[in-house]
Amino acid sequence: MTTKRLHLRNQEEALSLFGQNDQYLRELERKHHVQFFIRPSSLPSGDGLTLAMRGRAPDIDKVITALETRRQNPQAPVKDSLEVNYVEGSKDMIVRTATGGAVLPRTDNQREYVKAMRDYDMVVGFGPAGTGKSFLAVAFALAELQSGRFAKIVLTRPVVEAGEKLGFLPGDLYEKVHPYLRPLYDAFMTIVGPERFRLLRDDEIIEIVPLAYMRGRTLDNAVIILDEAQNTTPEQMKMFLTRMGQNSKVVINGDLTQIDLENKKRSGLQKIEQILKGVSGIAFIRFTGVDIVRHTLVQKILDAYDKAEKAEGGNGA
Repeated sequence: MTTKRLHLRNQEEALSLFGQNDQYLRELERKHHVQFFIRPSSLPSGDGLTLAMRGRAPDIDKVITALETRRQNPQAPVKDSLEVNYVEGSKDMIVRTATGGAVLPRTDNQREYVKAMRDYDMVVGFGPAGTGKSFLAVAFALAELQSGRFAKIVLTRPVVEAGEKLGFLPGDLYEKVHPYLRPLYDAFMTIVGPERFRLLRDDEIIEIVPLAYMRGRTLDNAVIILDEAQNTTPEQMKMFLTRMGQNSKVVINGDLTQIDLENKKRSGLQKIEQILKGVSGIAFIRFTGVDIVRHTLVQKILDAYDKAEKAEGGNGA
């Protein structure tokens, strides 16, 4: 990571350069993976401001070029040469991380999953832990956000463990649901870095809500991710599916072997394919143990549990 600085003469120049409500600065930040920090000038005179930029050197250079161009012509729009390019380095690449790494699918099912997210308005992914369902959905959502095709990302999941006790947990809404959505936070922070994730979250460009708080909303121009969908009830699933607004994509993920509901037969994910089969615009993707990209022991552990569960079922028959 590299840090560079641009010195500004005064507040007036900063306002002209950044745009109203810093809209041009935020656009550059979203599209170039660069973090901005505004501080008092480090010049001996002490006049003006300093705009510090942190990110990959090539991205920072593009941002400086765009800002210098706008400095010469404040009425001109920011020239932005960076677009998310799915074929940069690899035809499978989804997006680059804050450290410059490429996020891309590793297995055939993962590639099919990514292709489905590009081609369909709604994608449902079934599969065991560690198959990349959530991480790839987050990477795809960020790529769509950075390209300008969507204005925000909404993350949700059922908070089964807390149930009605959610309101008694300490802290604000973010602090209450944080433990339950941590896997998704980790994915975002891996890709864009902790500081930029916080900025996007604080600006509600990334919105994180428990499923219970989704009722009554219509989500337009957004990528909406429902994680741990196996823990929804049929009623909750129907409610979630009808939140979809204009120009939106929905990605639903879940593992039917890890249902935490008291009545496991009441999972909203179990019947979704049967109910929605034949509805155009929806794709169903199934992952298997072959797609697990965690430690090699994870697949062996899942296989062992699967065999034990089948044996117990056979003995009880």
